Amino acid sequence: MDTRQQPPRAASRRSPGNRAATGRIGEEAAADYLAEKGYRVLERNWRCRIGEIDLVADDNGTLVFVEVRSRTNPTRFGTAIEAITERKRRQVREVAAYYLAQRKHFATPSVRCDVVAVTLRHDGTVAELKHIPGAF
Repeated sequence: MDTRQQPPRAASRRSPGNRAATGRIGEEAAADYLAEKGYRVLERNWRCRIGEIDLVADDNGTLVFVEVRSRTNPTRFGTAIEAITERKRRQVREVAAYYLAQRKHFATPSVRCDVVAVTLRHDGTVAELKHIPGAF
């Protein structure tokens, strides 16, 4: 049996803390961008038993559920947009329906789901931000 001690591993750049920080920075950038475009952000990180909606906003009377995806190294882990799978789209739609039921927004004339994809530089600044209204 080998009893030599292994040297400690270097921390992964994709550690949970880094992912959470990347997500927070991306969500903040998305909220700021939408506000600049005239959206009114109503909720951030709205959670229920089914899941979470990153941002809920009003766009001139349209209730918008926004999925924000952030990446710092799009070539290694795929782009932010590629990270939105059919499973995630289904979950966002289900959480949105639950939100509407809880908030009694059935009288809202229009509802849609947008995506904001944020690519960050390694220093945490925004390299690129793409907004896709009505993405799914």
